[in-house]
Amino acid sequence: MKKMRAYGVFMNAKRGLLILLAVVAALACLSGCSRAPQARESAYGVFLGVDPQDADKLAGYETVVIDATYYTKAELAALRENGAKTIWSYLNIGSIETFRDGYDAFRDDTLAPYENWPDEYWMDVSLPAWQSFIADCAAALAEKGVDGFFLDNADVYYFFPTDEIFNALTEMVGSLESFGLDVIVNGGDAFVERAVLAPDEPLVNITGVNQECVFTNIDFSRSRLVRQDAETTRYYQDYLNLCAEKGLRVFLTEYAGRGGWLERKIDRYCENNGFFYYLSPSAELDG
Repeated sequence: MKKMRAYGVFMNAKRGLLILLAVVAALACLSGCSRAPQARESAYGVFLGVDPQDADKLAGYETVVIDATYYTKAELAALRENGAKTIWSYLNIGSIETFRDGYDAFRDDTLAPYENWPDEYWMDVSLPAWQSFIADCAAALAEKGVDGFFLDNADVYYFFPTDEIFNALTEMVGSLESFGLDVIVNGGDAFVERAVLAPDEPLVNITGVNQECVFTNIDFSRSRLVRQDAETTRYYQDYLNLCAEKGLRVFLTEYAGRGGWLERKIDRYCENNGFFYYLSPSAELDG
């Protein structure tokens, strides 16, 4: 959270010292703020579209999100040698893509097509077979040595808000605690609100949340990256504030070109609130 400092009135004898300190602080701010976006961004990166042969794109990032399904244990070790201190793996708990292993087994158990992504479908997560499938995927990722799970598409509860869907998500997320790894929920605000924010005691223990498109958005009809509308931005900001108040770590994934006023706005917002962000120039998250 942003820390506000109150200043009093000091004796004349101390004014010279105060002026000197103010000048030093101002110079430090001018120097540090000009580097801040790069420094904060290098702490966190989301690279779901980056294959192992292009892993050099991750160099210098301390916390990286990848799809470790397509990486070997040795390749994860190489990422660490290249600077990655924390590696979280993508794990899709609420939908399935046609190219994924398991699609043929579950193609008849989908609920609806996933808008704007023609090769993806929302899953009926209440099926025990699906829950077992996710548990097996998580175990395989943990065996490779990832530091945590980046859970996608808990938004299935937003689109299909039944107790069966909610309870199934709660069961799946809760079962991940046995691995002793980080659990980050990407999106899924309706689920997070009911499972973590609203109860006096959370129904599941998660490390944090990642929210896409707080300040930016993807216009699929024109294949363009655009600015998010003000109402949605305010909603996400209120939601992320509640997450932070609950002690969750907060991350943003935004879609925009680098170096402009929008990046500076995102950077300032994250700095003031103690959040981290990744700015992707592509909806494919391919670095």
